[in-house]
Amino acid sequence: MPRVVHFEIHAAEPERAVAFYAGLFDWRFQQWAGQPYWLLTTGEDGPGINGGLVLRRGPAPGEAQPVNAFVCTVDVPDLDRYLARALGLGGGEAVPKMAVPGVGWLAYVKDTEGNLLGLMQPDPAAA
Repeated sequence: MPRVVHFEIHAAEPERAVAFYAGLFDWRFQQWAGQPYWLLTTGEDGPGINGGLVLRRGPAPGEAQPVNAFVCTVDVPDLDRYLARALGLGGGEAVPKMAVPGVGWLAYVKDTEGNLLGLMQPDPAAA
């Protein structure tokens, strides 16, 4: 069965986006061959995938626009702490914290480039 093996973040200002994600998750970025493309490593332990960050070649997502792309959700140990970090790094709240019964706590933020990002804290007791 085909699986997702890579993801990309589009950014009008790649350096600003690199600072956001490195500050939020400690992800590592390496510019690829002098191109406007950065390979990103999300970690080595447990399940997950690595991705890339690319210079956006069109307009940024608009406010109140429906989602028109895949949205990645990142597993975090403390949703409130990561929400505060995202906001402190220049991100914005898109959907406030909510319970996903039997699964955990979920919120969506916008990164500095207007992209949606899910944050999920596992908690089977969430209700």
